Amino acid sequence: MSLPAILDMVYPRRCAGCSRPMDIDPGHVCWECLAAMQIIEHPFCAKCGDPIDGIVEDAYVCSWCVRNEPKFDAARSAVRYRGTLGVVLQSFKYGGVTCASSKLVDLLYACIRTHFACEQFDLVAFVPLYPTKERDRTFNQSRILAAGLAAKLSIPLFAQALRRTRDTPTQTSLNSRARRENVKNAFSVPHPDWIAGRRLLLVDDIMTTGATVAECSHKFRKAGAASVHVATVARG
Repeated sequence: MSLPAILDMVYPRRCAGCSRPMDIDPGHVCWECLAAMQIIEHPFCAKCGDPIDGIVEDAYVCSWCVRNEPKFDAARSAVRYRGTLGVVLQSFKYGGVTCASSKLVDLLYACIRTHFACEQFDLVAFVPLYPTKERDRTFNQSRILAAGLAAKLSIPLFAQALRRTRDTPTQTSLNSRARRENVKNAFSVPHPDWIAGRRLLLVDDIMTTGATVAECSHKFRKAGAASVHVATVARG
């Protein structure tokens, strides 16, 4: 009997999305839950990647990007934050089901290969947590995703690219304007000499209005980054 089979007997795996036993499927997200996820396809905003309903034949930039002019070059997300994917991310982020990260990294990798195939990156960065919050959670979900993606892309992970300078309240219940104010000047670049002239790939788990990644990108551009592209697993 193989070691994985023995481990399944001792520590039975359950799907992070639907909780059914993973007797046959590999990993920690079953095929049914993966198939139920809504992949983001055209049409979407050419800048932030926010998907829209309907038919759009020409390049489209959403009103949020027109009003706020985010400093990232482009942002893309793999799937919509709905249904099964929402359950998996919640289990990963708040339930400590870090074993689900491998499937989430696969989604990120597919997103990069689909939308940023022609881009070259020097460093992979991630959205940091405030130190006390990371200690309470015991991990940063964005760092885990960024590390897995960096390994797949064979690009260095720069763990000190960003620092969170204050503990911001959760963004969940805030509107777009309040989200921007909440994260304004909440990040710093401790080593600008490592950022200047570099092409960065910024990773996070979920993008809703884009306020957080926009603020991080703003700090990177002020530090002299040549370009900043954003990749997230989900789009809210």
